[in-house]
Amino acid sequence: MQFPKLMVVLVAIVSCASMASAQPKGVASVGTVAAELKPVTQAVDYVGRIEAVERVDIRARVTGFLQEVLFKEGETVKAGSVLYKIEPESFEAAVQQARGALLQAQARFANATAQRERTEELARTAAASRALLDERVALEKGAQGDVVTADANLRTAVINAGYTQIIAPITGEVGRSKLTKGNVVGPDAGPLTVLVSRDPIYVVFPVSQREFLKIKSKEDRKATADTLGVRVRFSDGTRYDQTGRINFVDVSVDRLTDTVLVRATLANPKGMLIDGQLVRVAVEADKPEDKVLVPQSALIADQQGIYVFVVENGKAVVKRLTLGGDWGSYAIVDAGLKGGEQVVVQGMETLRPGADVIASPVTPPPAGRS
Repeated sequence: MQFPKLMVVLVAIVSCASMASAQPKGVASVGTVAAELKPVTQAVDYVGRIEAVERVDIRARVTGFLQEVLFKEGETVKAGSVLYKIEPESFEAAVQQARGALLQAQARFANATAQRERTEELARTAAASRALLDERVALEKGAQGDVVTADANLRTAVINAGYTQIIAPITGEVGRSKLTKGNVVGPDAGPLTVLVSRDPIYVVFPVSQREFLKIKSKEDRKATADTLGVRVRFSDGTRYDQTGRINFVDVSVDRLTDTVLVRATLANPKGMLIDGQLVRVAVEADKPEDKVLVPQSALIADQQGIYVFVVENGKAVVKRLTLGGDWGSYAIVDAGLKGGEQVVVQGMETLRPGADVIASPVTPPPAGRS
């Protein structure tokens, strides 16, 4: 009963020996993938941070007791909405006091004017001295100045009374309230809360001086910015579904990092992007270009640069490459290959230029950026 099993083992050994003898000695077996010419949207990755287009620290401009908090933390409020109320009674009283002072000043001014006019009539007939007229004129001017001062004090009192209602200056989402009603607030109390706009939103990221210098003139920078899209990736690797546009390049270089700050605008209709959030930023061209792609696993580096082995007429041939970046698990080839070459991805560890090889196609890695 054991004989058939023994025969199977012998047949397997003979088959393997036959296959080994079929391969000529000194000929290496390699796995190859065809270099493909594909439309590629090139991108450069940076680390960026989300910034609100409008961000306001809400502060009290007068000192008083906080009477009401009129918003729900985290909700969207419209510009002009009342966020806080400060106890208004003392400020209303100050308005009435300033109004009374203005009326008194106006009365004194009217009386001084009348006195000056009578003295002018008397001075024409020499019934009053010139010195008395000068005194009456000075009193009138002083009373007029008191009116101006009282009017300014009234305006200030009215303005301060208006500050008892703290108004939202922009439309946006309101943060956590740092103080509750009953507390004394004032200009020195710090921000009461923060108000940030959500849609649209900015992403800012530093670009190295070397990359920035590739675009020399201001006109070139503007033209290039118009043709570039900005995509955002979250910390968990997922991509944001909106594409942004560059709208600002800083006018100076950071001396510490030798980078230029670039800003792009993104639509944020669902509020997924949050002010201060750290993200990955990919700057990519709008239109894809035909580029030759080879797997990253095929690349070999030496002192002269990057090269790959290709199979031509059963021989291993070295091709020196100029690379244009990464595209997922592939490298973008700017020069060195035309497409269609059989590039060695397996078995090149001991391969030498001009060596005889037997090429076997292997499954290429998935294409595209992750």
